[in-house]
Amino acid sequence: MKTIANTVLMNSPFRGLDSIREVYFIGIGGIGMSAVARFFYSNGVKVSGYDRTSTPLTKELEASGIPIHYEENISLVNQNADLVVYTPAIPAANKELQYYREKGTKIVKRSDVLQLISESSFNICIAGTHGKTTITTMVAHLLRDSGFGCNAFLGGIAVNYGTNFWSNPKNVCVIEADEYDRSFLKLSPDIAIITAMDADHLDIYGTADAVEQAFIDFSERIKPGGSLFRQFGLKRGKELAKGLADTKYTYSLQNENADVYGENIRLDNGGYDFDIVMKDDRIDNVRLNMGGMHNVENAIAAIAVASSLGIEHDKIRSAVESFRGVKRRFEYLIRNRKLVFVDDYAHHPEELRALINGARTLFRQRKCTIIFQPHLYTRTRDFADGFAEVLDLADEVILLPIYPARELPIEGVTSEMILDKMKNENKKVMDKQQLIDWIKNDYKKGINDEFGSLLITAGAGDIDTLLMPIKDLLTDI
Repeated sequence: MKTIANTVLMNSPFRGLDSIREVYFIGIGGIGMSAVARFFYSNGVKVSGYDRTSTPLTKELEASGIPIHYEENISLVNQNADLVVYTPAIPAANKELQYYREKGTKIVKRSDVLQLISESSFNICIAGTHGKTTITTMVAHLLRDSGFGCNAFLGGIAVNYGTNFWSNPKNVCVIEADEYDRSFLKLSPDIAIITAMDADHLDIYGTADAVEQAFIDFSERIKPGGSLFRQFGLKRGKELAKGLADTKYTYSLQNENADVYGENIRLDNGGYDFDIVMKDDRIDNVRLNMGGMHNVENAIAAIAVASSLGIEHDKIRSAVESFRGVKRRFEYLIRNRKLVFVDDYAHHPEELRALINGARTLFRQRKCTIIFQPHLYTRTRDFADGFAEVLDLADEVILLPIYPARELPIEGVTSEMILDKMKNENKKVMDKQQLIDWIKNDYKKGINDEFGSLLITAGAGDIDTLLMPIKDLLTDI
């Protein structure tokens, strides 16, 4: 593959942001918003913000010195803010947002800030309806651990570093390219990865074709001379980045027709050893200490990018082996002879399929119980059949009520909509307290002493608030 390391610049400033002194964030607790907040804070800007609820992430921001409040209260906002950044998930009627609009303060979305940053830096942007957070974090870790260096804007918390953002003097940015609200169409990639183009966010796009077209449009934003790495076999994949000639590559788990693929994949102690075959090159004996075959494919994509930047094979091997994953991406909370407890952010049928299949492959004889919290009424409505089909892959299913996020209820759309479509009879809908009581009184007693049990929690809502209570109930088995 063409090596592009020499095109990376050092110490170039982020133009257009150097005049900002005070920034106020509306929805600062979002994973993407908090990364941008940390970016400004690390550059000496005064940062403050509002969010609806306190979370571990907002507490970390507060501990770092960023003041946050949790009620819509105009008297608590920063009256001197040069810039207000808000998330599209915030309702238009938000009092603080309305106040700043009436005041005439400059108001932008998070994607507008990333647009300004990416206009003056060398950017590696990772897009896709599945896998983008893991690959973004892998790429950023490979660059950081190898000494290549990068700024990182992640959509999850990197376990190695306990953060979703870090800065570096090198003018290289690794950015998670979010398709929601078409935000990624503001980015300017030098290197882009596209992992999947499945139908999602149909409340925004309307149709699967519109989703695919947005990814095609994103690929056209790659700078002249840049590179595209796309998953092999993507529908309409050949329509991506038509302007690029010899710098378009496909990657695959192990399809030899791809430009980059895995070979000799061996399962070992909950992780994988494998080789990677690339055009005119290969890297043997790579070790990934992370579950799920889909994460091997994610690693292959990240390694292909690192190799294209000229990073040495030994440094790549070392970085992959030291990668500890992303919070809530196939994260082991308990792992012993009796119980394996895995948590994941999966909230789309295909993500759940990869999660359940990956876990069951690793722990074949264990009874598999999944606790799933559907995210958004529209997504539940649009993919109820798909959720039902995939959840049937587990032995036992517990559904929590739908997490609404930014949406209002839709008549007839509940978790029972999924439940009724499932063929597996071992299924229930529970609220949070019922779930905790069930874990304590029923699930704990039924853990298999001979083969052990497998418990999975999944969802993009607030199911993460239940993880420590569940873990605490199960640690003494």
